[in-house]
Amino acid sequence: MVAFWFGLRAALRTDYPLLAVASGSMIGPYGLNIGDLIVVQGGFAGPEIHTGLPPNGNVIVFHKPNDPGELIVHRAIAKAENGGTWYFQTKGDNNGSADYWNGPDTLDGMISSKLLVGKVVGVVPWLGNVPLFIRTTQGIILIILLFLIVVLIEYVPVILKKA
Repeated sequence: MVAFWFGLRAALRTDYPLLAVASGSMIGPYGLNIGDLIVVQGGFAGPEIHTGLPPNGNVIVFHKPNDPGELIVHRAIAKAENGGTWYFQTKGDNNGSADYWNGPDTLDGMISSKLLVGKVVGVVPWLGNVPLFIRTTQGIILIILLFLIVVLIEYVPVILKKA
């Protein structure tokens, strides 16, 4: 499993090759639903990211400028080059207006290509609900219960045989 994960990261050129869609900002006829599992490919330069309103612009994944630990999945609707760096204007398909980002690696509300993780190259509907569920309290309780059941199934017969 670990080899598969590292192989996937290498093949898709990103540390985040599979992500679960956690918010409704991209819901729309050409967008993504909460619980979709997205396949992300990295290594793209600014000219390779296509921009435009749905369905034309690429859906990209990027680090939130003021919170780099948070990843955002929105459509690239415009781009510009400034001093050799590409900047992207983004918008969630389900949001009323374009994003306006402030903070490091932004320019006039656009995000720098330095924040870019990659673009969405595939979608598996509903499969993202599994990791989303596992992050909840109920998911953690279920994992603990399953672990305890496996331990009981494996070790109780061994203990009873010794007795």
